[in-house]
Amino acid sequence: MLRAAVFDMDGLMFDTETLVYQNWQKMLDEAGYPYSLDDFKQTVGKRKAEVQNFYFGKYGAEFPYWDYSEKGRGMYLDYVAQYGVPVKPGLREVLTYLKEKGFKIALATSTSRKTSVLNLESAGVTAFFDTLVCGEDVTNGKPHPEVFLTAAERLGENPADCIAFEDSINGIKSAHAAGMVTVMVPDMLQPTDEIIPMIDCLCESLEQSIPFIERSSQ
Repeated sequence: MLRAAVFDMDGLMFDTETLVYQNWQKMLDEAGYPYSLDDFKQTVGKRKAEVQNFYFGKYGAEFPYWDYSEKGRGMYLDYVAQYGVPVKPGLREVLTYLKEKGFKIALATSTSRKTSVLNLESAGVTAFFDTLVCGEDVTNGKPHPEVFLTAAERLGENPADCIAFEDSINGIKSAHAAGMVTVMVPDMLQPTDEIIPMIDCLCESLEQSIPFIERSSQ
């Protein structure tokens, strides 16, 4: 029986992937590097070390990845400070439903705790979460299951009694490997033939998962 829910953040709860992509496109256009949305998609759901390796592979080891990463983060923070974090449709509805049903809720993200807390506070959803598992809390990034297993442990629940919400391919692989029930709400990446068998519920928006949660909780 489902007793807890574990949420990814970027691209699932918040439309941050689009914002980050726009920042990188602007920076690399200005610097004269050829860049596209397809390039950015290669970095979605990956940790910074893996993202750095992608850019090194594309532009060479002299590419100043960390300089752009810091500049892009500054652009992101400026946007959130001015406009607030862009919230995905149905987020508050599904969080409210889960809390009303007595679910424990955790965050499982590769993003830093500082940025995660900023996003949650900006969206006004911090109080829904019982625990946060962020990038600095785990050694292995997705698709390794560590982040989801850590979330279940901190919630005091068996992974099999947890439902995981993800938007990315690596995220679904991670949650499935942890033994959780999986919900995918695709953002930039559509499910591949490889991960379709790992998805228990495929939705276009978060609130569409509520009937599935209801059935799975009985």
